[in-house]
Amino acid sequence: MLGIINFEVFLVTAILLNLTPGTDTMYIVSRSISQGRTAGIYSALGISTGAVVHTLLAAFGLSVILMQSAFLFNFIKIVGAIYIAYLGIKMLITKSTAKAQHSLTKQSNKKIFFQGLVTNLTNPKVALFFLAFLPQFIHTNAGIFSPIPFITLGLTFTLTGGIWCLITAYFSSMVTTKLRGNSKVSTVLNRLTGIVFIAMGIQLLKTKAT
Repeated sequence: MLGIINFEVFLVTAILLNLTPGTDTMYIVSRSISQGRTAGIYSALGISTGAVVHTLLAAFGLSVILMQSAFLFNFIKIVGAIYIAYLGIKMLITKSTAKAQHSLTKQSNKKIFFQGLVTNLTNPKVALFFLAFLPQFIHTNAGIFSPIPFITLGLTFTLTGGIWCLITAYFSSMVTTKLRGNSKVSTVLNRLTGIVFIAMGIQLLKTKAT
């Protein structure tokens, strides 16, 4: 099928991998808990869009450059870590006033989507994962320059992951709805989210090309 082998195995593996908590899941959960369902959903959509971009890069061979260039890998890694840490610090220093909390909760959906997108795109480990994982399910006779198998598998992985991310966002926000209604608790949730983001940035810095 389109140069793809063992698609059923790929589908099951993709679902299991998406169910495994990672950086993207932590990002979505943190956003959902601190800012609500809408923020979580837009974060999930941003991350899923980033996965689509990674799919296209892998399909057309551009990610190979990232894998072979230590400088580019480290540059993207550092940019991503700084960006995520910046978001965390911003949440930590936000004043605990009702106006500030309202402003944080009502962030532009476009801005939240963009932050999720950038968070995913600046994680070089995602690009390397696509390059290492997808080829295992592509028939050698499919043609080394054919992007169709890569795109098909990548979009399948993104779809299953996107569904899980949306489910995660929905339930994470639902169980903390009453907590966010309390201004003091809401402030604590935002602080905790900031700490999680900073920790994610530090973890990203530890990522190696191998």
